[in-house]
Amino acid sequence: MVTGRFDHDNGTFRLYDEAGGELAESNEFLSALHARGLSAHTLRAYGYDLVVLYRWLASEKKLLQQLRADDLTSFIVAQRQAGASPRTVNRRLSTCYLVYRYWTGGELIGARISLPGAHYRGRGRDRHLGLHQLSRQARRKLRVKTAHTVVEPLTAEQVRAFVRSLRRYRDLTIVYLMLFCGLRSQEVLEIRRDHLSFEDHRLRVFGKGQRERMLPVPTFVLDTFSRYLQMERPKACCHSVLFVVLQGPRRGARMTPAGLRSLFRHRRQRPGLSNAHAHRFRHTFGADMARVGVRLPVLQRMMGHADSKTTLQYIQLSMADIADEYQRAMAKIQQRYDSA
Repeated sequence: MVTGRFDHDNGTFRLYDEAGGELAESNEFLSALHARGLSAHTLRAYGYDLVVLYRWLASEKKLLQQLRADDLTSFIVAQRQAGASPRTVNRRLSTCYLVYRYWTGGELIGARISLPGAHYRGRGRDRHLGLHQLSRQARRKLRVKTAHTVVEPLTAEQVRAFVRSLRRYRDLTIVYLMLFCGLRSQEVLEIRRDHLSFEDHRLRVFGKGQRERMLPVPTFVLDTFSRYLQMERPKACCHSVLFVVLQGPRRGARMTPAGLRSLFRHRRQRPGLSNAHAHRFRHTFGADMARVGVRLPVLQRMMGHADSKTTLQYIQLSMADIADEYQRAMAKIQQRYDSA
């Protein structure tokens, strides 16, 4: 069975066959991605997707070079039977396209399968205004339809209950950075001492693709930072990253993604906090900023999104927001008809 191994020291991912030998196709592809400067998190995601792909190829008794477009339909069926979500399947299909193109130099275009028709645009013009000529689109790649879901932000009661459950300044600072600055989990773990300016109330953040952005930091968040540094973080810590392990044999070692996830996992077992994932706090930040009228370009910059469409997904109105607005509107409408 194909296995994968991630090297935390140099941020590389390698695939091995049953005999323990390296898979040249996949590892050369991953080495090229590493040379491009992709983050360790991204490389690991590609690596695990390749493990799934090569295990499926082994079950089908196929090599990568023998892969054909029609085989992708069987790959989708196998993934859905294994319980993979549509988004996960689409990501693995993208990885399949990329590694096939890298290794063979050709394109693996979508299989023959029923696909939804595009919006009617008239005779080669855009469907909104009808003014612009549209170029002919290339043949569409095979994708799985993903359901449109609305992620509900945390309520004020949930946030208060979660914060009251924290017993360390380190943990409180981490939650504050997600809730009031919109940081991702990996961005929190990568913060170093020289990234934070107490004088200017600013934090330098390196997001996906090492895109740098500067964020304002509220005073009360800086206060928790100071208390964590003065009272909890080991003085003889050898790491420049701010957030480290505080107890046990690994005291002083940098905090891992698994350690950060456990901070939230244990508290989700409490009543009313089952959806209090780390990323849900970042989503709540986006929703709160939208509620108070922060403009989309500003919010996009704060959240570190390359595409404004991604920001729009974060600030979609929750059902609570819709219900509140509906009740206010109905009160006015009812008053109007009562006075008639």
